[in-house]
Amino acid sequence: MTAERFATLSTPNLADACVRAGVPVRCAPAGVHAAFAGMRAFGRALPAQHVGSVDVFLEAIQSANPGDVLVADNRGRLDEACIGDLLALDAQAGGLSGIVIWGLHRDSIDLAEIGIPLFSLGSIPTGPLSAGDRPTTALIHATVGDWSITAADVVAADDDGVLFLPADRVDELLDLAEAIRDTEGAQASRIRAGQSLREQVHFAEFLSKREANPSLTFRDHLRMVGGEIEV
Repeated sequence: MTAERFATLSTPNLADACVRAGVPVRCAPAGVHAAFAGMRAFGRALPAQHVGSVDVFLEAIQSANPGDVLVADNRGRLDEACIGDLLALDAQAGGLSGIVIWGLHRDSIDLAEIGIPLFSLGSIPTGPLSAGDRPTTALIHATVGDWSITAADVVAADDDGVLFLPADRVDELLDLAEAIRDTEGAQASRIRAGQSLREQVHFAEFLSKREANPSLTFRDHLRMVGGEIEV
């Protein structure tokens, strides 16, 4: 299962995989973080735009597939929460694997007990303060930061943040991420065994070559020596 493969990876692995594959790196803004340490989510994006009433989220959950991740767009508002304990419970009961909010949550004590992975800009006591007209695209796309997220995207989230991936390239990106993970693991093992990262990548040789050729980049050097490093 794709979600099971993410269990041994991290969002940094997948972000590096995107760079290597030439896929745009689409991260939620840095303020979007796990409500509680250790939370992880991976699944198809289930977008929903909030305009003051939770019925849009209930409708999204009604049409969800097991493992989907609700992407709740509350326009990054910091004056109200749009999701609390009851919605989180219903999402969990509906088989969702997580919730990402471009906005705030509330009922933190209850959410900790519920345990569904939830990522947001933080918490606040108040719920929705007003209701507006529901857009026709309310269940078609959700905006998170600079990104428009649809069901053609996959959400990967952990303690480092939230990453959005094109669903049609997920298997390729997971393959690359696993290779990156293994490379970094081997490098870390060699450092612990006494071989510094500088030694592994022939860094003194790079510095010497750069004196003769100031245009030489570190990436060029790594390609020449057959080294790999993710930063």
